Amino acid sequence: MMDLSPNVVPLEGEIDLHVSPQIGARLATLIKQKPAKLVVDLSQVTYIDSSGLAVLIEAMQNVGAYGGSFALSGLQESVRPIFEIARLDQVFRIFSDSAAALAA
Repeated sequence: MMDLSPNVVPLEGEIDLHVSPQIGARLATLIKQKPAKLVVDLSQVTYIDSSGLAVLIEAMQNVGAYGGSFALSGLQESVRPIFEIARLDQVFRIFSDSAAALAA
């Protein structure tokens, strides 16, 4: 029986080359458990660079590979343009908050 309890991973601060590997490892550990839904809460994130985006893309692909649902929530105004410039706002499922992401 697969555990259907949702997993919300809250991130905070600046997601850059220095912290992306730890975040990737944390997400990979969660993804091994094959959660039905995985939500990355970005409401406390002030900046994300390409290495951070790469970690999120990899996580989304890995969750999708077993048929799970991956979403982002709480993008701040300072972070949203980074996703839009890279056209990742069309790639990720993005919600205003974690509750909305879990309900979807």
